Amino acid sequence: MPTDPVALLGRFGAALALGLLIGTQREFQHRREENGASSPYAGIRTFPLLALAGGLGAYLSAVLDSPWIVAAVLLAVGAFAVAAYRAGVARGDVGLTTEVAALVTTLLGALCLTGALGVVAAVGVAVAILLELKPESRRFVRALKEEELEAALKFAAVSALILPVLPDETYGPPPFDVVSPFKVWLMVVFISGISFLGYVLTKVVGATRGVGLTGLVGGLASSTATTLSFAERSKAKEALSGALAMGVFAAWAVMFARVLVEAGVVNRPLLGAVWPAITAGGVAGLAYAAFLWARNRKAEKEGEADPDEQAAFTNPFELKSALAFGALYAVILVVSKAAEMYLGTTGLYASAVASGLADVDAVTLSMAELSGPGGSVDLDTAATAVTLAAASNTVVKGGIVVATGSAAMRKAILPGTAIVLAAMLVVGWWV
Repeated sequence: MPTDPVALLGRFGAALALGLLIGTQREFQHRREENGASSPYAGIRTFPLLALAGGLGAYLSAVLDSPWIVAAVLLAVGAFAVAAYRAGVARGDVGLTTEVAALVTTLLGALCLTGALGVVAAVGVAVAILLELKPESRRFVRALKEEELEAALKFAAVSALILPVLPDETYGPPPFDVVSPFKVWLMVVFISGISFLGYVLTKVVGATRGVGLTGLVGGLASSTATTLSFAERSKAKEALSGALAMGVFAAWAVMFARVLVEAGVVNRPLLGAVWPAITAGGVAGLAYAAFLWARNRKAEKEGEADPDEQAAFTNPFELKSALAFGALYAVILVVSKAAEMYLGTTGLYASAVASGLADVDAVTLSMAELSGPGGSVDLDTAATAVTLAAASNTVVKGGIVVATGSAAMRKAILPGTAIVLAAMLVVGWWV
């Protein structure tokens, strides 16, 4: 805990700010549910006071060297929460959300004085967001199918039980010495988590909330699936081809963002080498999407798609899909290492282009692994390989539109595809 008065004031200020944020959300939520009435238990004033109580308790505990002060504060807040809950039950309200939020806010206030302030602030904001997402979370649960929940639970159980016991070592001679069971499954969990985020967002917002928004969240789940879905839809509703093309480029831009996130998480130095070309492709895709939106804003109305025409995304937590990605990742690791060993840099680039036809995530992660500490590939070569894989994947998705989309959508997609490819390859070549 800091002893400088300015630093202490800053931490108390952070506790006050988090309390205000959560209290404001609770106040508005109660007014929405009770036709404008203020919260009978805790609102915009009480929550900041609870956060300050937690902070003062932590400060006194440090000054007096007694952790019991914080415990006493939490017990007092808990007693208030119990009393408020009993009063709510008497009124017919059996919810516990506000009472639990009060305890969490008190703990956050205490941690503002003793913990890592950035982490505490992030948790506080997450609490406020979770409280605000009540309608969306309920909508998600209503839209969730039983088999989807079962698949997610099975995958979570398999990951939690198997990942910790998988050996983090390689087997066999080169090029097979790059495959570690632990790292392969860790990458499966990582990519499935990103894809599941997009899958959840699609369930929450629905594909009828707007083509552009659907493209963005669809890109988190699968930019290829989004491209195929929109291209097929353009045949049934050719008037929406321009808007659907805009959604496709939004999904592609998110794909480039995924590459940057994957590189940054697995191998930070690779991010420094690959970001110019990948960012150029993403910015070009977004710029062309904005151009299409401006050109078609009079002809296209957001949310015009039919409910049964939602982009079809499969649950990324299906064990079969997860195992398929793990196998693909392992194969690309071995093939890339073998190509680099026996064919040199040219062979590595060729394998990246071929692998990118199917999946950019697996190529990105394999290059991040091979260019990491002790790896056999230098950063510039790995960055070029990732760029080539992204370029080949973009070509494939452009081909999907040519093969399955309407004539109007093909006309809208092809110039943008060329622009994205040119931006990526030119920047990758010169930087």
